[in-house]
Amino acid sequence: MKLKLLAALLLAAGVSANAKVSLPGIISDNMVLQRNSETALWGKAEAGAKVAVKAGWLDKSLETYADKDGKWKIRISVPDAGGPYSIEFNDGESTVIENVLIGEVWLCSGQSNMEMPMAGFQTQPVEGALERIINAAPDTPIRMCTIPRATADSPAEDCDTGWKENTPENVAWTSATAYYFASKLQAVLDIPVGIIVSSWGGTPIRAWIDEETLEACREDLAVQPELWMKSTLLFNGMIAPLTSYNVRGMIWYQGETDIPYGDMYRKVQPAFVDMIRRYWENPDMPFYYVQLAPHNYSDPMDTGAALIREAQMLNLGDIPNSGMAVTMDAGDPVCIHPSKKETAGNRLAYLALSKTYGIKGFEAEPPVYESWSCEDGRIIVTFKVGNQGLAPLGQILEGFEVAGEDNVFHPATAKILGSDGGRTIEVFCDKVKNPAAVRYGFRNFAEATLFNNFGIPASPFRTDSPDSMK
Repeated sequence: MKLKLLAALLLAAGVSANAKVSLPGIISDNMVLQRNSETALWGKAEAGAKVAVKAGWLDKSLETYADKDGKWKIRISVPDAGGPYSIEFNDGESTVIENVLIGEVWLCSGQSNMEMPMAGFQTQPVEGALERIINAAPDTPIRMCTIPRATADSPAEDCDTGWKENTPENVAWTSATAYYFASKLQAVLDIPVGIIVSSWGGTPIRAWIDEETLEACREDLAVQPELWMKSTLLFNGMIAPLTSYNVRGMIWYQGETDIPYGDMYRKVQPAFVDMIRRYWENPDMPFYYVQLAPHNYSDPMDTGAALIREAQMLNLGDIPNSGMAVTMDAGDPVCIHPSKKETAGNRLAYLALSKTYGIKGFEAEPPVYESWSCEDGRIIVTFKVGNQGLAPLGQILEGFEVAGEDNVFHPATAKILGSDGGRTIEVFCDKVKNPAAVRYGFRNFAEATLFNNFGIPASPFRTDSPDSMK
């Protein structure tokens, strides 16, 4: 009799253990949920099991049922910023996650300059990292979720991750660009901020897109077939598992690996953004990205990196609700991973604070080339720039080049004209009597000399691009 009773108890325990709700890695203690939204929670249980979800901010439980494969998903209303809360998942046995905050959540992706942690890469430091790391404290409501490197031949459902609190050790190994971005948002908005970091150094943009988008790009671009090999693998392993998790927007720092393929990048980056917005079912999702910083690459005078920067600049016109953080004053000639990650993170945050959160009183967007004209050898270049105009007024600006019909470029200088609100500059070059083209910063490595009135550098440009206007 005792043996039968023990067997029954063991059987019951086994059924209970099998039935207990399991959750994906991204739904964990310490997570941040997007405020003022309806967000999904999901997981697995026994096939057909009823799953009750009780969140600390709700008066009653919500219920759903696992399908024949044991998968379940439920949408839950999320209030304004606050916490910490707990969430209980119960299918007859309780699973509870704790210390959940509600605030702003951003997806942060790209290659090594997004991946680079606050502690830096070996022998490659992050400026200001020590103070940020030692001052990190859990009561500052920033939470981090880093997705481990993973590839997959088909879209994965889960990844081995979890949310972490704002402690020195955790901050040290979190993306520096993403952390500086989150830190600025949190300080200004005074609410919790969560960042989901999914990045992998040395990866091309095509690795981050799905098969459907890849196929459309293949058909649209006549490029060598080997360019598309091993594509989609990072989307499958590192983006697909996240697409049910609600986010406010996305920041992106990538492009170094695609330097040989500027024309391709011009087409693929907008397609990538469309894909992200489709998966998150948000056609207006904010998308802010870093324009590549200056670096020598094979030769500082070459223009491969300049062509990617040009594609990124032109894509501002093709990607609605986007913004570009120019970092022409934050590069490094010999290290491809510049130390000024706070500059990149802050400029991404300025774009979000201005364009997504509606904070007024400053101009976060970079000056961008609009048009040029030439009369009697006098070259005038006009920019799209905010009401406060270009800066610094009165100084001679370096970094410009002018060519005649022979397409040979010569060094030139410029100065800002103040007569029209600081929207135009005059470019000077005695060696070119009949100018046919103007360039600014159009090299692998160039230093910024032209800014807006709030210290945001102008994007490099050339007037001899097929997409430029005269």
